[in-house]
Amino acid sequence: TPRLPVPISLNTTSDPAHSTFTILPVRAGGQWHVGDELEALIQIGNFQGRPKHFGGDLVIARLHDPELLAGVAGRVVDHLNGSYTAVFPLLWEGQVTLVHSSEAITVLRRLTMEQPARVYFKSLFRSGFVSETTVCDVCLPPTQPLCNYTDLHTGEPWFCYKPKNLRCDTRINHYKGGFMQNLMAKEDTLFQRLGGTTQMTSTSQMFVFIFLSGQPEVKSSTVKPEPAGYYYQGAWRALGGATVHQFNNASAISQCLTDKVVHLCGDSTIRQWFEHLSTVLPDLKGFNLHSSKQCGPFMAVDTARNILVKFHCHASPIRSYAVSSVNLSYIANELDRLVGGSNTVVVIGIWSHFSTFPIEVYIRRLQSIRRAVLRLLDRAADTLVVIRTGNLKALTLDETLTNSDWYSLQRDKVLRDMFKGLKNVHLVDAWDMVLAHHLPHNLHPQAPIIKNMIDVLLSYICPPKNG
Repeated sequence: TPRLPVPISLNTTSDPAHSTFTILPVRAGGQWHVGDELEALIQIGNFQGRPKHFGGDLVIARLHDPELLAGVAGRVVDHLNGSYTAVFPLLWEGQVTLVHSSEAITVLRRLTMEQPARVYFKSLFRSGFVSETTVCDVCLPPTQPLCNYTDLHTGEPWFCYKPKNLRCDTRINHYKGGFMQNLMAKEDTLFQRLGGTTQMTSTSQMFVFIFLSGQPEVKSSTVKPEPAGYYYQGAWRALGGATVHQFNNASAISQCLTDKVVHLCGDSTIRQWFEHLSTVLPDLKGFNLHSSKQCGPFMAVDTARNILVKFHCHASPIRSYAVSSVNLSYIANELDRLVGGSNTVVVIGIWSHFSTFPIEVYIRRLQSIRRAVLRLLDRAADTLVVIRTGNLKALTLDETLTNSDWYSLQRDKVLRDMFKGLKNVHLVDAWDMVLAHHLPHNLHPQAPIIKNMIDVLLSYICPPKNG
C-alpha cells in the first residue's frame, strides 16, 4: 500500500462511486447460465473519478438470493494495479463490497508496526491489605523492573511491570486496560467516510446483477473459485469436503454427542458454541464453576448420555473483564493434558485478540498449538480436532483500528496454512459462512449462522452414512 501524503487528501483515495466492474469475458448478449464460472473485473477509482494504479484495497464479494436464503462467497484477486478480479461459481446475483481503501490499510499497517500495544492490559497484585495494579503485555519497554510470566512449556512470552511493593508471585488477575487511539491528522477520515464499508451497485455502488440462460460455460483465466460451500434454504452445503447433515432437534444432536467429551478452546466466538449447545440441549446441564462469564472455564454435562462439554478461553493476550490469572491457560498446555481417543473432540478458535500485534506473535502461538495437536494425535490418532476460522464483523472506528477485517484476513491465511494437510484435523470455514450469509457481519455471528457452524462440527463427529 502507498505512503500517505501529509496532509492527507481524500480526493486520491478509493471511492466506490467512481469504481466500475466488467463481466469477463464479455459475451454477445451478455448471458450466462447457472453453474458457469463468473469472472468480474473491478476497477477502483478515486474521488476525483480517476482510476487508481496500485492495489491494496480490501474487497470482498458474494452471490446471494434472499428469496432462496442462498449465498456463496467469491474469491478476490488483487492485481496490484488498481484492478481486482472476483470469481464465483455462478448461482445467484452478486455483491461486491469495498471494506477498506488501500490508503486505510496503510494506516492499519503503520499502527501495527509502530503501536502494537495500543490495546493494553493490566493485572492486580495483592498480598494481605496491600494491592497494586500494573500494565502488562507481550512486550514492554524496560523502563522499570519487569515480572516475567513467560510460559515454561510453550515459551509464550508475557510480562507485567513489577509492583513497587509486592512480589511477582502475588499477581491475582488479568484484564483489558484500555485502548489508545493514536491517529495522525485526518487519518480517521479514511475510515469514517461512508461508514468505512460501502456497497458497490451497478449505478453508483456496483451491484452485479446477472441474467441467466443456457449458454456454454465460461472458463476463468486468472483464479479458480474455491468457496468452502454455499447456503440454500438457509442451510450450509459444503463443497469439496464432508457432507453437512442438518441436526435440527435436540434428539439428533444428543445422539451424535453421546459418549463424547467436547473440549472448546479459544475466544468468545468459540464460547458461542458452548452457549448454543447449552441452549438447544435441555438435558445438558451447566455446572457452576463460579468462573468469569467471559472466559470461563465452563462445563456442562448430560449424565444420561455421558456427554461432557467444556470451554476455556485462551491465555493472554485476551481482552476481557477481570479473569483470575490461575484460569489463564495456553491451549497447547491444555491439549498436552488430554489422553485423547475416539470419544474426544477438540475445537480450537483463536484469532480476534491477536489483531493488534505483529503477525509473528500470532504465528508463534499457532506453532505451539500445532505442535501440541501433533503430540495429541501421536498419542491417540483417532482424536477429532476441529479448527474454527475467523470471520468478518461490523466495524466502528475503534473496532477497525483494533479488529479490522483486514487484520482478521491476514491471520486467517496463517491459520489455514498452519493446519493444512493434518490428518483428522478439520476446518469450519467461519469466514465464508459469514460472508455468504445474508445477515449482517458480526464478531459474534447471529444464531442461524451459529446453528450451521454447529451442523458442520457435528457432521465431522457423526458423518452422514452416505457422506
